[in-house]
Amino acid sequence: MLLLHEVHQVAGAKEDEFDAAYRDEYVPALAKSDGSRLLWYLHLGHGTGQAYTSVSITGCRDATAWAELAERVRGGDLAGWSAKVDAWRHEHRAKVIQPVSWSPWQDIDLAGVPVNGETHKNSLFMEDTAWPFAGGLRAYLDKAGTLYDHTLSSQKEEGTGMIELEAAFQPVFGTHMTTEVILWQRVVNPKAVMWMLGHDLPPEASAPGTWLHDALEVRDRWESRLLRSAAWSPLY
Repeated sequence: MLLLHEVHQVAGAKEDEFDAAYRDEYVPALAKSDGSRLLWYLHLGHGTGQAYTSVSITGCRDATAWAELAERVRGGDLAGWSAKVDAWRHEHRAKVIQPVSWSPWQDIDLAGVPVNGETHKNSLFMEDTAWPFAGGLRAYLDKAGTLYDHTLSSQKEEGTGMIELEAAFQPVFGTHMTTEVILWQRVVNPKAVMWMLGHDLPPEASAPGTWLHDALEVRDRWESRLLRSAAWSPLY
């Protein structure tokens, strides 16, 4: 499974039209093929970053399906659609990612992904993108797959968790910088997130043996996005 992860900086006056183009044109177009589906469509939470930022994640069964999608966008039936949405963006960044070996989420049945644009409740995700030290990707993956995963699993069992890890991804070789890892996490306690935004963490949260402390051995640069799934996002 390959995932096309795209960040769209949309023109404010065109946000509704941009969303509709993905919902009403892109989703049905992908449904014509067995190889690709739009999985998530999300908006950056208000007040947490640049306005009118959307994130889309498209799942491709394999490299062949990804190549087929790329050809459809470059010169096939999606070329006109691509030109239209591109005119409504200030900036567009994309990368192809895949699950790491210990990611809870490894694969998905594309045939079971909704394509009818049905609306539902919104969900909140915390997307953490980390940049391990140069040459230290393996060390970061080892530590995140043990200490970080154990920390979140323990919090879930105790009923004290703020987020739950659903997946961890890394860029596919040759499509983006290699020393990067994305932690894809569902927010299960929004009140705890609000508390964290307004307060300093207690000293014990970054004591030796914790993720916040020990992860500094393998990275000291990372970025969080709070993303809200669109009401029609196939997955949420």
